[in-house]
Amino acid sequence: QVQLVESGGGLVQAGGSLRLSCAASRSIFSRNTMGWYRQAPGKQRELVAKITGSGFTNYVDSVKGRFTISKDNAKSTVYLQMNSLKPEDTAVYYCNTIPYERSYWGQGTQITVSS
Repeated sequence: QVQLVESGGGLVQAGGSLRLSCAASRSIFSRNTMGWYRQAPGKQRELVAKITGSGFTNYVDSVKGRFTISKDNAKSTVYLQMNSLKPEDTAVYYCNTIPYERSYWGQGTQITVSS
C-alpha cells in the first residue's frame, strides 16, 4: 500500500530550480509533521526541511534561503521548492513523517545537479 509518492526530480544545472511534490494519504498528512529527506551516494539520509500542521517550517543550514517547504492541505500534498541548486544537492529525495515511519519510505525522486 503506497502512502507517500514523490515526484518532480530530474537533472538540472547548478543555479537552477526544481519543485518536488509528495502526495500523501490523508490519514498521514493530517496527523503529522511532514519532512523532506535526502540521501546522497555514500552518505546517510538526512532531514532537510520540515513543516508542522500549523505551517511552521525549519531547514537544515545547508539549504536555508534556497529551499522552501510548503503544503496544500486540500490536496494532502507537500512541496519542496529548490532554488539556486548546487552539485552537493545531488541526492535521492524522499518525504516522510517526522519522526519518520519506516513503512512509509517510498522510491524517492532523484535530483542531479550538474556543475
